[in-house]
Amino acid sequence: MTEFTIASFNVKNLIGAGKEYYRFEEYTPEEYAWKEDWLADQLLTLDADIVCFQEIFEQEALETVIAEADRRGAEANEAVIPDRNKRYHRKAIFRKLAYRPYTDAALAFAPNANDGAPGQRRPGVAVVSRFGFVGAPEVIQVLPEPLEIPFSDLGGGDGGSYRISRLSRPVLKVRVPVGRRVVTVFNCHLKSKLGEYQRVGGVAPETDLVNYDPAGRAMGSLRAALRRMAEAWVLRKAILDELATGAPVMVLGDFNDGEHAVSSEIISGERPFKNYAWMRRHDAQSRNDRYSDEESLQITEAIEAVQLHSAEKLFVRKSLRDMVYTAAFGGVFESIDQIFLSRHFHPDFSGRIGDMEYFSCFNDHLTDGSHPEAPYNKLASDHGQIMAHVRLVE
Repeated sequence: MTEFTIASFNVKNLIGAGKEYYRFEEYTPEEYAWKEDWLADQLLTLDADIVCFQEIFEQEALETVIAEADRRGAEANEAVIPDRNKRYHRKAIFRKLAYRPYTDAALAFAPNANDGAPGQRRPGVAVVSRFGFVGAPEVIQVLPEPLEIPFSDLGGGDGGSYRISRLSRPVLKVRVPVGRRVVTVFNCHLKSKLGEYQRVGGVAPETDLVNYDPAGRAMGSLRAALRRMAEAWVLRKAILDELATGAPVMVLGDFNDGEHAVSSEIISGERPFKNYAWMRRHDAQSRNDRYSDEESLQITEAIEAVQLHSAEKLFVRKSLRDMVYTAAFGGVFESIDQIFLSRHFHPDFSGRIGDMEYFSCFNDHLTDGSHPEAPYNKLASDHGQIMAHVRLVE
């Protein structure tokens, strides 16, 4: 029996001091020192076996944070973990208190293909694994063939189409050996809800708030939503390809949408109806030409075999906890960071290989900018960290 933890951690713009990442945005040495200190402390608190990071501009900065977490962890172990000559050193509590360093862990970093010059930087993603990786990590961002999404003709001529050739940020796919299993992990950071505007002479008119353009800003939101949902489909296709091999799958990251948003549901897949035998067949020849009971079972199995499940909801289902949120903005507290699991980890699946026993959410540092009394924490992450505690049955 193997236990492990897996977490998602949006660090919010990790880059070294004095380096302009977005226009006019950079950290002073003091600001960077504070941010590194906070991130290392948060990573120490997580103490997760596998961590999926988002908003990483530089691998070196992340390595420095991990090294600092290890240094603090070693100091904590020295202070609280008894040595073997103490008769009580076998007590279970000390196994829980002990920090396990990432000294021998594997680190995969996927830089952003859209990264640019100072002031026009774009962040990537990373995964650290105490178990290492099986094979080489894979990056999904620049598509081998552009994704063309045609729209149906509604009776008025050409229905049009939407086309993307690359994702706004990379998806990092790694295979992690855990016990006698290999689990495929996808780390993603989908397009945000921030409007996507067309620049005219280097400046997007919609960003001029003095001359506020509500229709133009709504169009920017539409572009962002289209891009996010297209990226979700690209991720979904990669997930389906992996599930087809029989591999258990975990998908983590900043979805920039809630669990029930269309983009998230594209990633997780459809939810089956209770019974398809009442539904008229797609090729019906008469009013009562419906799916049979056998076909209903076949359809349900086909859907459930490739459906992903929210770790948060699996936990809430067996507890009374109802305060899970990973983002706070404008008076809205919601979960936009997700951990999705294939049915290999669902308690109702007879062929499951493990169970998610607990779900942790580290969100005490989040503050809502709409409330003037909220603490100021510009340098901390603006996301809560989430972690699933998994036990494999071997």
